Amino acid sequence: MQGTGREVQRRALAVLGTVLVADQATKLVVEARLPLGISIPIIPGVLAFTHVHNRGVAFSLLGGIPLLVPAAIALTLLFLLFYNTARWSRRPVMQAALAMLGGGAIGNLVDRVRVGAVVDFIDVHVWPVFNLADIAVTAGAGLLILLLIRGDR
Repeated sequence: MQGTGREVQRRALAVLGTVLVADQATKLVVEARLPLGISIPIIPGVLAFTHVHNRGVAFSLLGGIPLLVPAAIALTLLFLLFYNTARWSRRPVMQAALAMLGGGAIGNLVDRVRVGAVVDFIDVHVWPVFNLADIAVTAGAGLLILLLIRGDR
């Protein structure tokens, strides 16, 4: 993601948009083709597509506090948008991490508005069911943490 500030921002928006579109497209396919609660083995014992609704945050955490979840997501997005923007705009990889994080968060927020819960479907049997947005949020947050620990090197 090297380039001028505007080029980097365009690429970051492209990453965010790609994450959001891929996430929503896969969820729409799951909703149309796989009834809620049904599981289809892809690799028996390893991977299945299981249609569930998650009222918590990533990996079904805090499911009993429904009003807190969307508020926390919105506040987190606002924080990421406004906190230290000048520094991040100089670091293309930082913008990519934020774009993955933002795209995933927006994807799950869209579900909460549209369905009342997050649509999850990737089931690896040893972890709660999740979706592409969760993968993007986890990857973006992990990359962001590494970059923050590493500093401006």
